[in-house]
Amino acid sequence: MNQANHPNRGRHLSLFLTAEHHCSYLEGVQARTAFVDPTAQIDPDTYQRLMDQGFRRSGSHIYRPACRDCAACVPVRIPVSEFRPDRSQRRNWKRNAPDFVLVDTPAVFNPEHFDLYRRYLTHRHPDGNMADATGEESYRRFLVESWGGTTRFIELRLDEKLVGVSVTDRLEGGLSAVYTFFDPTISGRAPGTFAVLSQIEIARRLGLPYLYLGYWIKESQKMAYKERFRPIEAWNGREWQRFARTCSFDAGESSIVSSMDGIVERSV
Repeated sequence: MNQANHPNRGRHLSLFLTAEHHCSYLEGVQARTAFVDPTAQIDPDTYQRLMDQGFRRSGSHIYRPACRDCAACVPVRIPVSEFRPDRSQRRNWKRNAPDFVLVDTPAVFNPEHFDLYRRYLTHRHPDGNMADATGEESYRRFLVESWGGTTRFIELRLDEKLVGVSVTDRLEGGLSAVYTFFDPTISGRAPGTFAVLSQIEIARRLGLPYLYLGYWIKESQKMAYKERFRPIEAWNGREWQRFARTCSFDAGESSIVSSMDGIVERSV
């Protein structure tokens, strides 16, 4: 594991690089991840600056892909005041909004949430490869880690029954959709799409400018849904720009390191 220190007037953040490993999304690709020292004290302002330069949170780790020969992971966000749903998204909202109730709850361990999470993962990975991920300790590390009071669990209930949970970070610059899991028996109602539409609406009501959706990968079917939300912006390693299907991005290791330098220099 490599480490790069970035000094700044007596204060610095440390950026670590993992060893290469198999990519979770692209077959035959070796991945590598850059992440901020998990022992560092990251306040909401610094977290926002990291988000604004393409980083993402998973549990207590803030990370960004840093692959040697691949820049397929593109950070994307939705400018909520300009969002216009397409026909399919309008149908989704019209069908689901009258029936589903959203409940804002604290980011604490809840056995009801955990049971739904396990059923969701078991359905998505029936071959059993995710056995470790379905354990309570793993779940707590992934989604229930304390994170400075910025995290909320947005419950989705149907006739008072819990059918979905959106784990969402609230920052000054927007909401970050960390993870969503739902009851597999309602998959036909496209609850994942409804969860994104709901978070767009929550951000709009709160007066927040963006919903951060994490990474979009052109070649990954799992990520395809993200580009259907329009307009959408992508971080190209230097700035956010409107994302069109014809765009080409270069977000390699050098831009990650330079971006980190920029964040530290401004984190006075």
